[in-house]
Amino acid sequence: MSETTNPLGAYLRARRELVTPEQAGIPDVGVRRVPGLRREEVAMLAGISADYYLRLERGRNRHPSMQVLESIARVLRLDEDHFAHLLTLVAETPRRRRRRPRKEIPPPGALKLLDSLVQPAFIEDRYFDIVASNSLARALSPSLAASGNQLRDLFLDPAEQALHPEWENVTECFIANLRQAVGNDVDDPRFIELTGELSLASPRFRQLWARHEVRGQRGTPIRMNHPQVGKLTLNREG
Repeated sequence: MSETTNPLGAYLRARRELVTPEQAGIPDVGVRRVPGLRREEVAMLAGISADYYLRLERGRNRHPSMQVLESIARVLRLDEDHFAHLLTLVAETPRRRRRRPRKEIPPPGALKLLDSLVQPAFIEDRYFDIVASNSLARALSPSLAASGNQLRDLFLDPAEQALHPEWENVTECFIANLRQAVGNDVDDPRFIELTGELSLASPRFRQLWARHEVRGQRGTPIRMNHPQVGKLTLNREG
């Protein structure tokens, strides 16, 4: 099963591979063919049977109890954001055929507010598609023009990458934000299109996407090396 058809299993497997035996407090013995914990080790530490945990990862059981989820989350060292994401993957949500969403159009009042601000500002959707921006944002980076996409530019455009001296941290944050924003809505056409393109074109994206990191957007400083202005520190607010 793929991440689209079995998102819970994909998430559990990815997070399991990030926890070392040492972190879990168990001896690291024998030859390990895969990184992180074995399935049976997660099951033992969570107090459930290995067969039950195997069914969870393989998508044969999609309705674990809250007690089971909390136990697994403890073993996999999931923080609040990661546990909240885990809950979305087992939620009862009706599945229906998805249509490509219409392009978002910000209200006139929002556009007037953008133009009145004395700092770079833009409006984006959950896929980091730029819906609108003011002139200061476009002067900061051409990628912030309407119809641009920050993710694509960060991973595929060398000029955009050169603006970010902390590029590795920035890309990690953006991917975790995307995971949190999309949740279990992995059959969304725009999501499939964007992640498919980046998975094919960027090894860095593939590496980060496989980790299943989840993090909500929060205010954070962004450091940039602008070719005309020099070093800048801006505050990104979601």
